[in-house]
Amino acid sequence: MGVSIGSLGFPRIGAHRELKSVLESYWSGKIGAGMLRGEAASLRAQNWASQRKHGLTLLPSNDFSLYDHVLDTSIMLGAVPEAYTQLGGDPSLDSYFAMARGNATTKAMEMTKWFDTNYHYIVPEFRAKQRFALSSNKPIDEFLEASRLGYETRPVLLGPVSYLLLGKTADGIDPLALLPHVLPVYIDVLRRLGNCGARWVQIDEPVLALDLTPGVREALVASYATIAKITDGLNLLVATYFGELGDSLDLALRLPVAGLHLDLVRGPEELARAAQRAPRSMVLSLGVIDGRNIWRADLRAVLDRIEPIIAVRGAERTILAPSCSLLHVPVDLSLERDLDPDIREWLAFALQKIDELCILGAAIDRGRSAVSDDLERSDAVVASRARSPKIHRADVAARLSAATPEDSRRAHGFDERRAAQRGALRLPILPSTTIGSFPQTSDVRKARAAHDRGTLDHREYEAFLREQTASVIRWQEEIDLDVLVHGEFERNDMVQYFGEQLDGFAFTRHGWVQSYGSRCVRPPIIYGDVHRPAPMTVGWSQFAQSLTKRPVKGMLTGPVTILQWSFVRDDIGRDAVCRQIAFALRDEVQDLETAGIQIVQIDEPALREGLPLRHARWSDYLQWAVECFRTASSGVRDETQIQTHMCYGEFNDIVDAIAALDADVILIEAARSKMELLEAFAGRYTNEIGPGVYDIHSPRCPSAQEMADLLERAAAKIDVGRLWVTPDCGLKTRTWDEVRPALANMVTAAKSIRQKTSDRTM
Repeated sequence: MGVSIGSLGFPRIGAHRELKSVLESYWSGKIGAGMLRGEAASLRAQNWASQRKHGLTLLPSNDFSLYDHVLDTSIMLGAVPEAYTQLGGDPSLDSYFAMARGNATTKAMEMTKWFDTNYHYIVPEFRAKQRFALSSNKPIDEFLEASRLGYETRPVLLGPVSYLLLGKTADGIDPLALLPHVLPVYIDVLRRLGNCGARWVQIDEPVLALDLTPGVREALVASYATIAKITDGLNLLVATYFGELGDSLDLALRLPVAGLHLDLVRGPEELARAAQRAPRSMVLSLGVIDGRNIWRADLRAVLDRIEPIIAVRGAERTILAPSCSLLHVPVDLSLERDLDPDIREWLAFALQKIDELCILGAAIDRGRSAVSDDLERSDAVVASRARSPKIHRADVAARLSAATPEDSRRAHGFDERRAAQRGALRLPILPSTTIGSFPQTSDVRKARAAHDRGTLDHREYEAFLREQTASVIRWQEEIDLDVLVHGEFERNDMVQYFGEQLDGFAFTRHGWVQSYGSRCVRPPIIYGDVHRPAPMTVGWSQFAQSLTKRPVKGMLTGPVTILQWSFVRDDIGRDAVCRQIAFALRDEVQDLETAGIQIVQIDEPALREGLPLRHARWSDYLQWAVECFRTASSGVRDETQIQTHMCYGEFNDIVDAIAALDADVILIEAARSKMELLEAFAGRYTNEIGPGVYDIHSPRCPSAQEMADLLERAAAKIDVGRLWVTPDCGLKTRTWDEVRPALANMVTAAKSIRQKTSDRTM
């Protein structure tokens, strides 16, 4: 028996974003539930067929989701808040999507980042007397669906401990106190899978890569001891990823399960220790191919690491796998016909990563000579990338080496800057603004596509964009927003737009990755040194400012977010890449100021996302991340206001680092949590802050009173003189029919609280 080739999960969206298309057709009423489910089944069948064709022997099932796998787990366990149970039975698709994105009458559940990725999950909600019951047969149904197509699969479940720790409780109880109520449902699901013929089930416990408290350790041990007693005969593989196990390695190896998956990309040093300490009977799944990035592996180097271990433990007790689910990479590199041939040769997407695993497996089973051509090709790719002149720039290296501490400091402190900015901007108390983007309508998308195809010439396209920009400036004045934005109609994506104008970036046409639900992004590829050859945003900002006397913000994506939302080169440190981006943006900020732009917003929604999973590494990361933001933002006069924006992350534990950014104003998501976030900011953040009062990820239009109530909550925690009024995030994914009334209500809310504040001080 040879080594097995496994996958922890496959991209759900389809090579051509088929899932996005069908979801948005369903939401708009163009198709019904039957067609949605049918198209989803077709996509699952395509995924299984593609993986099998490329040689995968352990196919995953239940890795597919219509929106989010954590939400699917909540549905499976019956953990549906009461507000959504009344929208449909069992629960219906309508209640499922209401939980995910809200509807006209119901708010969506909270959403945040999945560990240190740009994937967003729907946060489970628990209460003290929470009851759980099997409410969805999805894992069993999809296993049987694959069986009918001739595929034996390994179902994937989010583990009970990780699931509970990813949730939040309304009444302050420890989520792990609910474990005795959750485990019977998991056992029921596992028994049903076993009865249906499943031989292996993968249970993901990514919390094993975190710093674990004694209580979490006890919960993991107790959970799997209970499960093992009752599901005898079913092989369980516990999967951990996104980091090394560290001091939890022995705990994981002692769990009474048949197999353990290790992320050997993030924790390569653990291979020898795990192999030495693992029970002889335990199957080890070796995550040796990077499931988070798109660079081809050095296959000979991987073999040098794993061959001695497998020779001792045996191929029959070894699975070769990606480091984590392939959810985080695009589907198929073969679709990319426009990439620079040299750069394309350096890459591997999901299907190509399976190919790499199969080459490794063949080398283990039949010897390296059986795949000598593949290994020689891998060697050639590694060598060509290392010596390519496309990667390094002497001028970029010289600038970084000449950097000084003064490059990351404003000339004066916040109080002096604040006085200068108030005199220059003359804004009212509780100034209203938006995060930056306005709806990317079908007309905007069609015009961009026509321009890309060459059927709309550049002059016509620019005239169209100018008309859109002028229109949105007029409309913002009409509803009486205080600080305007130009709408970003010229931008395809908040990272891609900048990467396309920076040296050192490459772009795909089909390299889509799911961010949440139907939201897909095409992360740029940072393959070489980053340099700004020319201004990127100055022209559009200057044009918009010429149309109004109100301040129009210059809009930039910050260095950490550009880094985090790109596929980053792995031949130098991420901190070095981020510094290169920071200096490129510094030049842009200074050019905006020279062009007369008084407020520059530098968005950093990914600052929290980049935080290492282990606390011991936080300080180093936050030090260079904060330094990079300050490098980008510090080269301007006191009168120029620097704003930043963050959203959909747990920011409580990094408030001090956020304060250290020294932005004059932070605009931050807070509507879904009803201003809970401000508990952490009160007393620890002294600059100005705009907590979001409008959840833009839902089609629901909040009333002026609702937003005024949120502002009152905010004013109870933060001095009203430091508050701004803003939506949670950019508005590009919403429609104008949703945006117009919501923003008008937001301005009304700001004015009403402004008037109340004025009345109190008279």
